[in-house]
Amino acid sequence: MTQAQQLSLFTPGATDASAAPLAEAPEPTRRSSLVAATLAFHDEMIRRGLSQHTIKAFLLDLKLFASFAGADEQVGSIGSRQIGSYLHWLQHERDVKCSAKSLERRLTTLKVFFAWLADTKVIAVDPAAPLLHQPAPDPLPKILYEQQITRLLNTTRQMMHDGEKPDARPYLLTSLLLHAGIKKGECAAIRLEHIDLSDAQAPSLWVRYGNPRYARKERRLSLPKDFSETLSFYRGQHTVSEKLFECSMRNLEYILTSAGDKAGLSGVSFEALRMTAAVRDYKAGIAPETMRKKYGLSEITWNSETLPRIKQLAESPL
Repeated sequence: MTQAQQLSLFTPGATDASAAPLAEAPEPTRRSSLVAATLAFHDEMIRRGLSQHTIKAFLLDLKLFASFAGADEQVGSIGSRQIGSYLHWLQHERDVKCSAKSLERRLTTLKVFFAWLADTKVIAVDPAAPLLHQPAPDPLPKILYEQQITRLLNTTRQMMHDGEKPDARPYLLTSLLLHAGIKKGECAAIRLEHIDLSDAQAPSLWVRYGNPRYARKERRLSLPKDFSETLSFYRGQHTVSEKLFECSMRNLEYILTSAGDKAGLSGVSFEALRMTAAVRDYKAGIAPETMRKKYGLSEITWNSETLPRIKQLAESPL
């Protein structure tokens, strides 16, 4: 990577650096500048399999910190007081107002960045470690409780057989999401070849990604025990050639909303069913690390965002 390309990471209007391949930046030392250390950290984030969105956000946060501390500032000379001054500047002195949520994310970025430098012995002490998070309030996502889950499944199961035009698709979709907890994009990308029905009592799904960068997010998940039977009904009612759902993601959202309406439930969505599945897993005693891998999340996202929200939802009253 040329010097111009390196500097583009800190240039306004630069192309999405998170989409770039490994820069193979030199290993940083305590005398490395913030720019040089960030280049190495960019490679590290790619190796960890972080999403493009996360990588881009971290780079923008580090760019802002470099604008305050100086891009040539040596990482070994940065202390807790300087980071504290930066946070004060964000809150009280910067022209652009910094929300509590943005402040929390920017502190998280610095904590991850300097923890990596400390863990790899580039610096002796992590200057961000003593700084405490002040979590920004964020509304918890909607989930379904057991009676609502039963009502939704019973309604969609009935739709599979009753009426002038029986349709297994709502039950296939809702039972899949409540059991596997996959994302909307992962659901829309399911191909028939990703489904393993060799053991009818233990069907499974391979969550696949076409981009090699997301190979770490690929995983094998169990499916509902009645999935084979449901799939048979579904294929008898719908033309299915390559993909499990031969329709747009918007259409899948409509199917969920419509199923929720028929069951007398509002807010039935991909996010709601994914989080519902996660809370059920947590209450069932599944180990957090096993859950993190099941839901295809990075350690950073899981520990700082998703797991705390799951715990809150699991402990909240009905």
